[in-house]
Amino acid sequence: MAINLKPLGDRVVVEPIEQEEMTAGGIVLPETAKEKPQRGTIVAAGPGTRDEDGDRIAMDVKVGDVVLYAKYAGTEFKVDGKKLLILKESDLLAIVEGDEPKKGKK
Repeated sequence: MAINLKPLGDRVVVEPIEQEEMTAGGIVLPETAKEKPQRGTIVAAGPGTRDEDGDRIAMDVKVGDVVLYAKYAGTEFKVDGKKLLILKESDLLAIVEGDEPKKGKK
């Protein structure tokens, strides 16, 4: 699947990393009981915003970074059945270093 999205300005497209569907005690969680994921992988990033002089301010994140983001931030949408979020860079809280994204079960 090729995602052909080019975010504008200081926006990024994030693929949420879904949490485990089963608790440590073996209880399977229904969709309604799951905590909304707050961690994801950047799949596309805009060029950055501009300052007062019109110069481009580079983004602090890049495609492939695993990030933490605000719980109710961004706009959620689906592309080919895959959940994605568009967020402003200011909605990102941190870059998770040394963490490989885990592939969800399909």
